[in-house]
Amino acid sequence: MTQYRVSEAAALLGVSDDTVRRWIDAGRLPAVRDHAGRWLVVGRDLAAIAQQDAVAPQVEGMGASSDRNRLPGLVTRVERDGLVARVEIQAGPFRVVSLMPSDAVDELGLEPGVLAVASVAAHAVTVEAPRR
Repeated sequence: MTQYRVSEAAALLGVSDDTVRRWIDAGRLPAVRDHAGRWLVVGRDLAAIAQQDAVAPQVEGMGASSDRNRLPGLVTRVERDGLVARVEIQAGPFRVVSLMPSDAVDELGLEPGVLAVASVAAHAVTVEAPRR
């Protein structure tokens, strides 16, 4: 059973340590105390809160899509090399890099500062688990 300290839980949820402590005090986030009296949050409970609080960002002008792994952000860089272009998007704390045909960059009007949505295909996602 994986457990996280308050500071780790806060970092994973993108909130402050104090917010996590308030959620624990209010009973919103279950936690147990370790031998030193520090709060520990069970990983599955943390995952449930993360999923419950996840809100799909609404981007004006974007239609419906079957993609679930959509990351709206701002284009930060476009590099062209002949027929291929490299496009970087900053989507919240995530940097997404895509290689695409240069003419697609033109068709989409991609340049630094433009709003774009990166869709990540599940078959191309690598998952790593840090050693604990």
